[in-house]
Amino acid sequence: MMNYLWSGMILLGVLWAAVGGRLDEVTMGALDGAGEAVSLGITMLGVMAFWSGILEIAQNSGLVDWMSEKMRPVMRFLFPYLDSEHPAVRYMAVNMIANCLGLGSAATPAGF
Repeated sequence: MMNYLWSGMILLGVLWAAVGGRLDEVTMGALDGAGEAVSLGITMLGVMAFWSGILEIAQNSGLVDWMSEKMRPVMRFLFPYLDSEHPAVRYMAVNMIANCLGLGSAATPAGF
């Protein structure tokens, strides 16, 4: 449904620009926006690679296990019916810790 809504708004905007004689401005705006999106993507790629590497080092050093052990009371409170030794508890604790540290989507890097 949202695809139809966004497609309709874009089509209506392009048609409005064509009727108003400002189609060249729409084209330049789309190209500028695409360039900024690529720049932002490259910047975010570097940040994600950095924090994913930091999290991988933390896992290899044992810091992740130590921190997830410290999170056990919180996890027991949040998930009372989940066995505290289940592997999912560790991954959820790591994700919560990473989000608290502001790592966002670097919380679950590939291969972790």
